[in-house]
Amino acid sequence: MSVGSAAQPAAGVNGAADGSRLFLFYQSPVGKKAVMAVTGLIGFGFVIGHMLGNLQIFLGPEVMNAYGMKLHETPPLLYGARAVLLLAVVLHIIAAMQLIKMNSDARPVKYAKTSPVAASYASRTMWWSGPILGFFLVYHLLHFTFGAAHPNFVYQDAARSIPAPYENVVAGFSNPVASMFYIAAMILLMLHINHGA
Repeated sequence: MSVGSAAQPAAGVNGAADGSRLFLFYQSPVGKKAVMAVTGLIGFGFVIGHMLGNLQIFLGPEVMNAYGMKLHETPPLLYGARAVLLLAVVLHIIAAMQLIKMNSDARPVKYAKTSPVAASYASRTMWWSGPILGFFLVYHLLHFTFGAAHPNFVYQDAARSIPAPYENVVAGFSNPVASMFYIAAMILLMLHINHGA
């Protein structure tokens, strides 16, 4: 065996068939946090874009519905953005769950006394705000994208299944329970984003 061969990592270390640096980096807590940061940034960008689009509701039904129609008439943009967002959400969740497991495995016995002084409220609520936001995302899609959770869902072009966003938002938020759920979810989203910032 040569002197330099001792420093070479064996193939298959930590499950990496080729010993790639990227795979090995992801196996570390820092790598998983990097994935969470990048995917969180993608999610944040989507939230800002989605908010700017939805603010057009204050310009009236013609503008809002025209915006919705334009999105549906450019499928590469619409479905491309959805695919990137879906991938980012899945990777964000996987990295978060793996980090939780790594932390748990590193400290199998809990501290006798925990002091949350150094941790922000947002960081202390990550473990339950994340799953609630996941549930909200599914509900939001069923409510305003697919209409399955919206009793008065209408289409501006039923033949092409293009929703009428203005009418659906107005009718959807006429339900106080749905409105309160959206407000609570937006507060949780703010805390979640604040923790990642």
